[in-house]
Amino acid sequence: EVQLVESGGGLVQAGGSLRLSCAASGFTFDDYAIGWFRQAPGKEREGVSCISNSDGDTYYADSLKGRFTISSDNAKKTVYLRMNNLKPEDTAVYYCAADASCGSLRLGLYYAMDYWGKGTRVTVSS
Repeated sequence: EVQLVESGGGLVQAGGSLRLSCAASGFTFDDYAIGWFRQAPGKEREGVSCISNSDGDTYYADSLKGRFTISSDNAKKTVYLRMNNLKPEDTAVYYCAADASCGSLRLGLYYAMDYWGKGTRVTVSS
């Protein structure tokens, strides 16, 4: 059974940091890219970042470069998203998803991702 389980969300003050984790199982982790998406209330789901476990390619949404860092531990089959200097507008449910590459996320085609987690909520207070 394929599973993607997010953790690490919570309530944090503006300027604070969080590290989200996405633990994967049930598929060949090394062959997939893992992406992070987020969806704020009343807004569309947006791609945040992605890392390809096959070639190490990474992607960040332009607005988040410099504050978010994605990394992968292939031995633990876990992808991390380190989020620094958080802002109230970062408040959202954060989802991880798996696909053959970061291409779908780069193009904003979230519905094309193969597997999804259930999300973890991040709330940034001002």
